[in-house]
Parts: sequence; structure tokens; C-alpha cells
Amino acid sequence: MKIILLKDVAKLGRKYDTKTVSDGHAINLLIPQGMAIAATRDAVKRIESLKASTEGERKVQEELMVKNIEGLKDVTITITGKANDKGHLFAGLHKEIITEEIQKQTRLQVDPSFIQLEHPLKTVGEHVIEVKSGGKSAKLKVVVEKA
Repeated sequence: MKIILLKDVAKLGRKYDTKTVSDGHAINLLIPQGMAIAATRDAVKRIESLKASTEGERKVQEELMVKNIEGLKDVTITITGKANDKGHLFAGLHKEIITEEIQKQTRLQVDPSFIQLEHPLKTVGEHVIEVKSGGKSAKLKVVVEKA
């Protein structure tokens, strides 16, 4: 059965991709959970127009992101968190928390997916984080202080 994915599905495809899957997989899992629709002529036309508009929006957002990244060069963000006597945080600082603090302190919108962070920050001190988008990158200093 031919389907059009409405969401990114692991090991199958990305949003708006047209795929051929078994009837049972489509009817019992993908369509009832809202992950896909049957690939009829009308649906394909509708999805193509949605895909085109989404692609245009994505390009505009990427251009804005590049401008925001240029504004982040040599910026220092300070975050406070609860820590023990040895300087280890009780809760790690994830990308989402860092982007919220960037927005609060610099008023720049940054998508968490553009932050290059191998693992959450778990210690007090200075950390250098890289933000990448569209071939541009900026180093950002994050200072974690004990609350």
C-alpha cells in the first residue's frame, strides 16, 4: 500500500515522504495513529502544496537562524543550578534549558537541534558550546553557577 507520512517515522522515512508499506502495517499502525494517510491522487496534490510551503518556511527560518548565530559569537550565558559540594549538578542542563536561557538573556531565538552538545552539562564552571546552522557556527560560553 502506498502511503504519505505525516510525521517522521523511525526506520521508515521523514514527514511528507511517499512510501510503500505492507497493508497490515499501514492499516493497523500508521493510519490509526495519525502517522500516515493513504496516497490517493488528491492527497498527493495536497501534500505537495504543503511540502512546498513548508520548504519555504524552513528556508526563511534557517536564514533567521544564521543571523541569530552571528549574534551569539562571544556571548556568555549564566545559568544557576543546584549542586553538591563537589560541584556536580543534581540535574543536567539539556539543550532545551540552554536555549531558554539564551532567549531570556539575549532575546535571540535558537532551535535546540542546532546546539552541538554531546551530553548534558553536569558540572559547575565554564563550558564552551558550539551552535551550528546552514554552514555557520558560533562558540558560546555557558557559565554554570551553584545556586
